[in-house]
Amino acid sequence: MKILIVEDEKDILSFLKRGFEEEGYVVDTADNGQDGEYKIALNHYDIIILDWMLPEKSGIEILKCIIKMEIKTPVVLLTAKDEVKDKVEALKIGADDYVTKPFSFEELEARVESLYRRSISKGSNTIEFQDIIIDIPSKQVTKAGSIVELLAKEYELLLFLIKNKNCFVSVNKIYDAIWGDEEFINSNVIQVIIYRLRKKPGKDLVKSSRGLGYKIEL
Repeated sequence: MKILIVEDEKDILSFLKRGFEEEGYVVDTADNGQDGEYKIALNHYDIIILDWMLPEKSGIEILKCIIKMEIKTPVVLLTAKDEVKDKVEALKIGADDYVTKPFSFEELEARVESLYRRSISKGSNTIEFQDIIIDIPSKQVTKAGSIVELLAKEYELLLFLIKNKNCFVSVNKIYDAIWGDEEFINSNVIQVIIYRLRKKPGKDLVKSSRGLGYKIEL
């Protein structure tokens, strides 16, 4: 997942950049509104984290430009404003979520992941890439028109890697996302599932890197 963080408070910006990168995200940053808007217009992001009070151009002004440019990327607005009327204003303009300072990184990351999950399938019940089609309601996977039989964990891991496309996802993050609070599993189980995914949908589907984890390039 690729994120843009637009925040003028350098300590917060550094803290968020480091936190998301440690979790395997690709992070771009800007410390003023003008640079933030330029990067939004120039690049594609999966999520935009936008501070309300910014030098040169406010977060609300940038949000209005995002709507005008018809950019569909979900936006999380960060602000010290905590009055209901401010929240209502931000949501009416087009913010997808609203986080009041101070906040915990864990909460912000959870909100980012929730927005991204919703955006993946927004307006569609299928995910299509290369010659593979995933039907989300039925959890059916087809390749070149033929059904690919996947076990539950194989399907979950495939979908998780797609949702984090183009970014290496660590083994620990995969454990947390797929197994959560379940009892400890064999340390080789992820390698076995990756092997099966490469054997079923395609041998070049999942990339791996020692120390970084796994990713699907789309």
